[in-house]
Amino acid sequence: MESISVNDALEKQFALVDEITKEFEGHQMLTRGDLGVVKGLNRPLFTKKVERIIANFFHSESCLLLRGAGTGAIRSALHSTLQPGDTLLVHDAPIYPTTKTSIEMLGINIVFVDFNHLTIEDLQKVHFDAALIQYTRQKPDDFYDIGKIIDLIQNQFRDIPIITDDNYAVMKVHKIGVELGASLSCFSAFKLLGPEGIGCIVGNKKNIDFLRKENYSGGLQVQGHESLDVLRGLVYAPVALANQARVVDQLIDRLNNHEIPKVGNAYAANAQSKVLLVEFTEPIAQKILNITDRLGAAPYPVGAESKYEIVPMFYRVSGTFIKYDENLLNTTIRINPLRAGANTVIRILKKAINEVIREG
Repeated sequence: MESISVNDALEKQFALVDEITKEFEGHQMLTRGDLGVVKGLNRPLFTKKVERIIANFFHSESCLLLRGAGTGAIRSALHSTLQPGDTLLVHDAPIYPTTKTSIEMLGINIVFVDFNHLTIEDLQKVHFDAALIQYTRQKPDDFYDIGKIIDLIQNQFRDIPIITDDNYAVMKVHKIGVELGASLSCFSAFKLLGPEGIGCIVGNKKNIDFLRKENYSGGLQVQGHESLDVLRGLVYAPVALANQARVVDQLIDRLNNHEIPKVGNAYAANAQSKVLLVEFTEPIAQKILNITDRLGAAPYPVGAESKYEIVPMFYRVSGTFIKYDENLLNTTIRINPLRAGANTVIRILKKAINEVIREG
């Protein structure tokens, strides 16, 4: 998955701010918004405004902010398109755990196909009522192009809804799923410097109207201040994420030029966010991770790329990658530089490796 440049990220920031000025009066952006089920709307007015801004920004019909983060967004999108007993088309790879739980709790059947080599003939061999495509990679050797997968399904099955899991892709790529033709795109605002627990669905108005009616109670409403926080996070996220991707590329060059001993290979992977995977020449991954927390690196994710995460994160490879290859747990770590520069990451990694060497 190719990351956008810093200049492209700036253009996204500018485009979003432009949409904000079309919807809000200037003084309204200097408030914390409104609360409650406003008469005639059954939601805060500011939430309605933010949803309209996000829909327009992503060139989609509608938008819904809801509780449950990215998982809640995907779960609701599945609920809006499928009935118990229906069949969902997915990539032949380990399904993200919370998505798998959603599929099971909704009583949805699954049919697997290989998106990396998908053909019209493959689609004609199986029956499915909707498709779910994860934008980022589910296993290390994935290389499918989400836009081509969407086109292939749409051209053959025009009435089949396509849901995309755009977590870790939004504001990092030129176009998200719905901009490539999907019915609904789902993502977490928390992974975009926004508030905890808020998910977002953009796309088909019919499906979103259906979900909005089901989320009518006051306790389910995303309040005005939360909506504004979603918007503020979206404004600042693209440039921060583009800089993060740039640091990953710098680290790949430096580590593959043998700047640090015992590093055999370093490469970028969308696992699920774009991170640096560092492969050691010996099975010392767990020993490294036992040290790096003390050296200033975050030892685990909060939202993987949330507003709380500033120092670089040194962590095990993702669960879906481990299911693909258990050996990665001992040989490989993932590093997300987050807001740090390459020098900080190199310094921490070098110190940790030197300690492992001294300890034998």
